[in-house]
Order: sequence, then C-alpha cells, then structure tokens
Amino acid sequence: MESFAEWVAGVERSHRYPLEQSESCPRQPSCARPSATFDLRLSTFDLWQYAVRFMPRAAPIDAIHPDSRHERDVTHFIAPPYDVLDADSKAALIEAGGTNIVEVDLPHLPPKTVGPDETYEQAGTHFRRWQSEGVLRRGERPALFAYRQTFDGVDHQRVQRLGLFVNLRLQPFGPGADGYGGIFQHEQTFAAPKEDRLKLMRATRAQLSPIFGFFDDPEGAIGTMIDRATAAPPTMCGHTSGDGVLHEVWRIDAAQAVAALVDALGPRDVFIADGHHRYTTALDYRRGLGDDLDPGHPANQCLFVLVAMQDPGMIVRPTHRVVAGVATDSAADVVRRCGGGIRLRAFPRHGGESTLTALERLERALPSAGPHAIGLVLPADPRQPLAVLTTAGEDPLAGRFADRPDSWRTLDVVLLQHLIVEPLVTEDATGHHWSFPHTLDRLARDVDDGDFQMGLIMQPTPLERVRQVSEAGDVMPQKSTFFYPKLATGLVIHPLGD
Repeated sequence: MESFAEWVAGVERSHRYPLEQSESCPRQPSCARPSATFDLRLSTFDLWQYAVRFMPRAAPIDAIHPDSRHERDVTHFIAPPYDVLDADSKAALIEAGGTNIVEVDLPHLPPKTVGPDETYEQAGTHFRRWQSEGVLRRGERPALFAYRQTFDGVDHQRVQRLGLFVNLRLQPFGPGADGYGGIFQHEQTFAAPKEDRLKLMRATRAQLSPIFGFFDDPEGAIGTMIDRATAAPPTMCGHTSGDGVLHEVWRIDAAQAVAALVDALGPRDVFIADGHHRYTTALDYRRGLGDDLDPGHPANQCLFVLVAMQDPGMIVRPTHRVVAGVATDSAADVVRRCGGGIRLRAFPRHGGESTLTALERLERALPSAGPHAIGLVLPADPRQPLAVLTTAGEDPLAGRFADRPDSWRTLDVVLLQHLIVEPLVTEDATGHHWSFPHTLDRLARDVDDGDFQMGLIMQPTPLERVRQVSEAGDVMPQKSTFFYPKLATGLVIHPLGD
C-alpha cells in the first residue's frame, strides 16, 4: 500500500502542488491556484481524493474552531467535558464568557441523560449561528493540531502533556486489519449517554469534542514529530475553569509533516482513555447514514486527541469510594463478613490531626502496605476508624474467575467489588448507595458530614494495566480510571457535513 508520504511526494512530482485556495471560493478545488512558495499544503479536494483511494487510518481534520486570528486566547469559549459539569458550572461558564461551547455541548441537565428534542434543536441552531456570525470558523485547509496541556501535578510541580488532534477512521472495537492498528475499549457503555450524544450529533452535524486515546511510542518518534510544531507561538490557547489547566494548540498543515504523522500513526493500536460513549455514538451515527456512504464522507472518521503512553503527563489518578447503607460500622465486622480473602491492619491516627491529613498519610502508605492495599475509613468505629485492607494473595479470584484474564482479575477495583462490596451489601443493607470522589478532600467531607458511613481509598490503576485489559478484550468495572487533566471542549471540532 502506498503511504501518505509517498502519495504526497507523487503529488509534488506531478506539479499539482503547491496549491493555495482562493479567498473567493476557499472550499472548491477548481479555485486552487499555484502558490509562490513551495510549502506544501493540503487542500480539501486532495484530502478527499486520498481518502477515496486509500481509506487511510489517520487523516488531518477539516476543522471548525474558534476564530483566533485576532485574539489567540479562547478561554471565554472553551469548557471542560460536558459530563463533569452541573447547572452551576454551566451557568458560570456562560456568565464569564458570554458565548461558550457549553451552550451547545450540554444542552440540558443533568449530563448523560436524554433531554427533550427541542433542547438539541436549539443547540444546533446556536452552533450554526456561531458559524454564520464568525464566532466559529472553518480552517482554510485540513490540518492536524499539536495540543499541549500544562497543569499542576503531585506536590504542585508543573507537568505538561503533549498530544495530537487527528481524525481516525471509524472501526469496531478490537484489533485492526490491513496493517492498521486497532481501537480498544476498557469501559462498558450505557444506553442513555449514547442516545443523548447521538441526538446532539444529529442536531449539530458535528463531533464537538475529541475522544481521548493513548498509544505506545517507546522510541518517542511520534512525540518528537508533534513537539516540533510547538517551537512557534500557539495558534490558540486558553484556560479551563476549575482546574486552571493551560491548553495550547498549534496548527500543522504542511503536507510533509502531516504525511509523516499520518503514516506513523497508521499501524499503532489506540486505547480509549475517555470518550467510550462518544466513540460508540460516532459508530451509530455512521451506521445510520447507510452502507453506500462515500468513502470520503467525514462521518467515516472520528476526532481524537492521541497521547503517547510514555508521555510524562499521561497521568491516571485514583477514584475513591464512599458508601452508605452497608450492614456494618466496624472494621472487625468488615473482615468477618469478607471472609478469609481479606486481611486488615489498623492505621493509627495522630492526635489533633484533621481527617484530611490522616487520609493523606493513609494514601501514601498504601503502595508498600501489601497486595492490593485499600484504605478503609469508618468514622463510626471508635477503635479502628482507619485501617488498611489487603488480599491474602496476589490473585485471590483465580479459582472463581478462571476464564477471565489475570490482568482483569487482579485489578484493585475488581477485588474491591467481589471481595469487599458483595459481602457487605446484603439483604439487610437498606438505602445502599455510592459516590466516587476523585480527591481525598471530597472523601473527608463526605464521611465527616455523615452522608456516608464508609470510605475506601483506592490506588490508581496503572496505565499499562488499562492496556492489558483492553487488549484481552475485557472491560473494567465502573469508575476504574480517572485520567487527569481532562481535554478541553471547543478547541477543534470535526464537522460531519456542510
């Protein structure tokens, strides 16, 4: 198969490049004219022609984005992902910016539920109006986009994560074919969030936010290619509210640079970090357009941000648990109910220290505390309000789940579910419900306020384990991973039609 780089070289030799689109008719290939320079640029027509000939796995994006020609800072327009927002945070974004993508991306509340048809229709109207008014504009030509996020890591040290906005050809979950990589999931998906996103996609005819994926780049070759683009000032930048993360974007549209990245990404497996529902929504949207869709149609592709798993900013944080309605308030009873598969060791609380300080010490102790260590918080137990739970061995579920891969069986969240939660949630446990705090501060408030009777401090799931479970074709329990920081919505949008 001819690579994208070889095809670009052939175009150069045939003197069809360099091309520059006319201002009067920027989207028509017949209006292309020779450029004075020899900096090859991809026209929309050439991208379409390549897509028809080769059905490439990766491709540049014929993108819509905020108009940053006069002001690079687009803080007023971008937003965190829709599914981490509520009514207050949505209102704050709109009030601060006047025009914010959240008006379209979160047309009704709460997120991940199906709203009335008119809310999606209104979102589509907003989206089209913003394009006609120039709030959003279509790029002059297809491009890739380097994407760097700068944020505070552990101990408030500055961390950067470098990724790439790119379109990937839609394909079912699993291994790829014809020399191309596969796309793998690690989470289950549910009907309501998919229906919500499908209604929005049909109303806007656009993919508003990227899927967050990671890939293996042990030599750092792809990361080096992306990093070259960041030597220049960014095309646009902005901060997201709440987390204070700096988002910077660089346009990459020189044909040789695009071709090198597209070819390098083609054979790489991609593992979805965040966005399982939105990826399956894109599959459903494509399926709804019929079997005779033109190969070059944009609905055959899905917008991703891809980050190398070796990137120092590729961070997985833990998702803790707080629970109400379990049939115990004592650590000793927890061990009794859980049987011989669980070991317990008391964790001393220092006199005068706050709940949060004690929980932070407990979290720091977990990595060296024993197999699959989990912190137990039981404020109603006067003798052992804090403890460490460990398993009796490294793979205690081997006999019970012999047909599942060991990468799944030995996940801390799987062991939590089957060795701790199931024995505790019995018929005499009334009003049982969970919450999933991402921070110890939130967990401390939940248990101190008396809203929940038990807290469970988890260790983060290693990124390599996410890949192993995905490659084995399995999925993790709910809330197994928390990739931080989240990608911003509104920087790059993938249109699915004119």
